[in-house]
Amino acid sequence: MALLAYSLGKREINHHFTVRNAKLISLAAVALLLVFHAALRFYGGGDSCEWLLSRGRYLGENVWQPYGCMMHKYKSTEAKTCLAEKRVAFVGDSRIRQLFYSFVKIIDPERAEDGNKVMTRNFWISRTASDFLWYPEANNSMKERFILWTHVSTDVIFWLFGSWSIKLHGGSSETLQQYRANLTAIAVQLESLAERGEVYWVLQDPVNEEMLSENRRMITNQQLELYNEAAMNVLNNSKFPGRTRVKLLAASRQAALETISQSDDGLHLPEGTRNVGAMILMNSVCNKLLRPIDGSCCQTLPPPNFSQKLSACFFLGSAAVFAVLHVLGSSHHRRPVPPDVESLEEKKPATAAAPLGPKAPFQALCRMGVIMAYFYLCDRADVFMKEQKFYTHSTFFIPLIYILVLGVFYSENSKETKLLNREQTDEWKGWMQLVILIYHISGASAFIPVYMHVRVLVAAYLFQTGYGHFSFFWLKGDFGLYRVCQVLFRLNFLVLVLCVVMDRPYQFYYFVPLVTFWFVIIYATMAMWPQILQKRTNSSGMWHLGVLMKLLSLLVFICTFAFSQSFFESTFSVWPTSKLFELNGSIHEWWFRWKLDRFAVFHGMLFAFVYLVLQKRQVLSEGKGEALLPAKISNLLLFLSVVSFITYSIWASSCKTKTECNEMHPYISVVQILAFILIRNIPGYVRSVYSSFFSWFGKMSLELFICQYHIWLAADTKGILVLIPGSPSLNVLVSTFIFVCVAHEVSLVTNDLAQVVIPKDSAALLKRLGAVAVVSLLVLLWTKGEQLTPGT
Repeated sequence: MALLAYSLGKREINHHFTVRNAKLISLAAVALLLVFHAALRFYGGGDSCEWLLSRGRYLGENVWQPYGCMMHKYKSTEAKTCLAEKRVAFVGDSRIRQLFYSFVKIIDPERAEDGNKVMTRNFWISRTASDFLWYPEANNSMKERFILWTHVSTDVIFWLFGSWSIKLHGGSSETLQQYRANLTAIAVQLESLAERGEVYWVLQDPVNEEMLSENRRMITNQQLELYNEAAMNVLNNSKFPGRTRVKLLAASRQAALETISQSDDGLHLPEGTRNVGAMILMNSVCNKLLRPIDGSCCQTLPPPNFSQKLSACFFLGSAAVFAVLHVLGSSHHRRPVPPDVESLEEKKPATAAAPLGPKAPFQALCRMGVIMAYFYLCDRADVFMKEQKFYTHSTFFIPLIYILVLGVFYSENSKETKLLNREQTDEWKGWMQLVILIYHISGASAFIPVYMHVRVLVAAYLFQTGYGHFSFFWLKGDFGLYRVCQVLFRLNFLVLVLCVVMDRPYQFYYFVPLVTFWFVIIYATMAMWPQILQKRTNSSGMWHLGVLMKLLSLLVFICTFAFSQSFFESTFSVWPTSKLFELNGSIHEWWFRWKLDRFAVFHGMLFAFVYLVLQKRQVLSEGKGEALLPAKISNLLLFLSVVSFITYSIWASSCKTKTECNEMHPYISVVQILAFILIRNIPGYVRSVYSSFFSWFGKMSLELFICQYHIWLAADTKGILVLIPGSPSLNVLVSTFIFVCVAHEVSLVTNDLAQVVIPKDSAALLKRLGAVAVVSLLVLLWTKGEQLTPGT
């Protein structure tokens, strides 16, 4: 009965919740969210600088998350660059002196505080003048200082005072009125200074009344609130045109509300909270100048460049042509996309499809244009919010448990029971991709054991690349140009479009260049003379020796490149191929990615060769429910696999640094991969089932990996896209739902266009490749000319 209920429940879910319905829901959700965010910015204030200064929350100890935007953690070199030739002044009492020292320590981490001395301090740090001026109360001396500064250049000024007035005058109402009057008298000068520089008024932080000394008991939170209200009322007075130019820093007060209990004396903030306030100020001052990718607060986004405008015109033109053809009523209709859409590695040619009508490519481009508009709005336009990542064990492991349960719930019997059959490899890619997605959104790279296990998953993808393509060429012997172009198109179409629309280099999406490179290497290895196929190896074992010699040559090739970084970089720095491998003008990132998993593809090819030879000699038992090998051998291999699996996990958990682990990773990752394959395939009952849930994701694993860069994560993977502010869990659910629907649609569009762009006719294909080569060369020459133009 339980099994029947399980089966009926699963069918009911699949009947009502189809992919088409999900995409319609996601499209409606995006439209509603666009309207919501537009209204939020228009009516609720959409200035990310105001968000940074006004509110936020703690993600963890001393990790501050501003509302709706990302805060960059400035290093000393960046701060010095931003503040070069600037004068920064902090004016007020002992609490702003603490903020002053925290700010100075960002510029110069070695700078020590001068205790609690009541004095004016002046620092000159790397062409930056930083001053603290002791003015605990508003008086004529302060007013004279303001008047002086209206004639002397001071770029950034921070003000805070009030607690001394409460302390000296016992918190009397007359003192508050005098404070308001004094502040009103200097407000005009503040506005004048704010016209030529930046002026910040720091609101009074709370105190821990229980810890205050006897002579500070009158400084209560109620009194501080009255002084804050007085300051905000004066600075936002209607006699100043529009909104005040003086910026109010309230976020540090909000941070202090949660940490003031850790104060040593009840009045002064703990160091971590002061550092948060200083970093907020640094982001407010410097983000618009340095434009860090992970500091979206206080940044105005640049307008679209020429390539982005050109791509928009192309997609709009395609939509117009589609509309015209639709009105004319073309008689041709698109044949449904084959359900088995290829993703990373193809083991067999795509299912044959009927010729597409004239409307089909323009319809596909129209759909792609809508998707690219969503990409642009998410990560290049100032529409949706962004937040930074913060790793905790729960944010990684709880979602991991969820997807494991779903994967088991959707388990089904396999159509094939061969080792690494298509359903199983799709399942493998699927669960690995989901783990990698959780790894990225949770920021789990900060936790070395998780980092090392995910490194094995990336190696496993490349292992499958070697296994899949070797198996195809060995069994089919299809080295034709059509096959090569189909694979290259399916791998690179989305990334090439994103390079233009999102204005990013090809190497930025590192995994696609990596897989593309290795496909070309595998093809060259197998296609070079002599072409050795399985059907030719029946008569003599010499053919097997020939394959091993090819694999040995490949290993020598890999070791040669890995031996010298300078040789590697000089090889891949030759123009125009350097355009494919450079990131920010350097080959270093490509070297790091290539070297990290340099043997994974070779291991996959070698494993495929051994497996296919054993299969051909009928050494393996691959029937349903049968153990892959005789009982004793199976039990021994299972035992060794489990021990190897656990041993690797123990080693990965004991690593001290990523550098240390990465040095060993290329040599031992194959142990974990082979252990998983044997555990998954030796028992017949395990090999006979698979998870359709994981398999569904595996068929579009490439699209999921690439799309996450901009429509699930944000700021080029540095942060998290926020569609629903104020509710992190709901936001992840909604953004994930839309993200998966978009990735699935991209996989279908790619499949549609592959049938049009890559014709089977060799002559037509050569003409198109020639046209593509000419256009690519012109683009490369144009971009090279831009780089060589003086002043650009």
